[in-house]
Amino acid sequence: MTPQSVRAVLAASILFAFAGAAFAVYAVLTKPPAPARATTPAPIATADALQSAFVSVADRVRPAVVHLGTLQVARGRRPPLMPGPNADDPFFKDFFDQFFGRSGPGRREEFQTPGLGSGVIVDKRGYVLTNFHVVRGADAVTVRLADKQEFRGRIVGSDSKTDIAIIKFDAPGDVRVASLGNSDTLRVGEWAIAIGNPFGLDQTVTVGVVSATGRADVGIATYENFIQTDASINPGNSGGPLVNLRGEVIGINTAIVATGQGIGFAIPANMVKRVTAQLIDRGRVQRGWIGVALQPMSPELAQAMGLPDARGAIVARVYPGSPAESAGLAQNDVIVGFDGAPVEDYHQLQRMSSEAEVGRTVKLDVVRRKEKKSLVLKVAEAPDSGPSGESRAK
Repeated sequence: MTPQSVRAVLAASILFAFAGAAFAVYAVLTKPPAPARATTPAPIATADALQSAFVSVADRVRPAVVHLGTLQVARGRRPPLMPGPNADDPFFKDFFDQFFGRSGPGRREEFQTPGLGSGVIVDKRGYVLTNFHVVRGADAVTVRLADKQEFRGRIVGSDSKTDIAIIKFDAPGDVRVASLGNSDTLRVGEWAIAIGNPFGLDQTVTVGVVSATGRADVGIATYENFIQTDASINPGNSGGPLVNLRGEVIGINTAIVATGQGIGFAIPANMVKRVTAQLIDRGRVQRGWIGVALQPMSPELAQAMGLPDARGAIVARVYPGSPAESAGLAQNDVIVGFDGAPVEDYHQLQRMSSEAEVGRTVKLDVVRRKEKKSLVLKVAEAPDSGPSGESRAK
């Protein structure tokens, strides 16, 4: 090969190399972009997860929520059309029967008043938890399950002081049961789901949050420690469960503020547990009693009594023959501790004394005339009549 031929071949090779590189660069630059990988924005993913949690709770708990129908029968006599001494004359009775029938004036009649509410099954044996005011005075109770099966129920026990009642029915073997959670760990702002039968609309689910805990002085029951929620609660919801995102019953819906919106109250689950166990076992609630009437503390009274703050409960009265009298408790004593636990207010002392085991010996920390004292008393059973609890002085 001549030198001229070699140079020509090299020049052609270099030219082809540059042309190939140019085509490669062009192909890269003109290649359409790969389709972006589909991703779900974080807020939507979070909302989907929350929605799934609500749906899961509803699926698990709704089958345990029942519709309670009640019937109250009142008997009375129609007034006679002809008052006077001849009203019971057989002649006039026969005469009026011809025109008005046997149900005419002067005859006894039955007046039936229906009612409705909600309940939640808490035991496979067919025990239903509800409010006392739902079944108060009922002569008949009907339990209707989520699958529309109906059973006759009977009232096993009730407690007006906490507004709790237990109904028993012959439950089928596959009945769904709800579990009671720990209401003491509730935090304000947690999700709350109410399930019930408002206005007879079965299996209604509403969602809100825990608005507050420890609400008292609501005027519903003797022992109040309510959970406040803005989950929608309406007539017919009473006795239904208030549930957390784990599907645990944290309260029993019991009341609303009729003049407000989004203000409902539920009995906390831990109070329900204590009462329910006794109602199932013995049909009644046995409570502790120390025998005092209490007065709420205020900053002004605390300052006058030489106390550092307004915690505690003032003894307004000591009942004769009570454990408090035997222990030497006196009027105007300030109880600041009960069995080793500090007393925040008189509501807390009411609850602690009522929940104390009957016959147990407890220590009271008391401030008397600015001096601290410790007294020991034996808790008695609250009487059925008379001062049946550590009441607030009127």
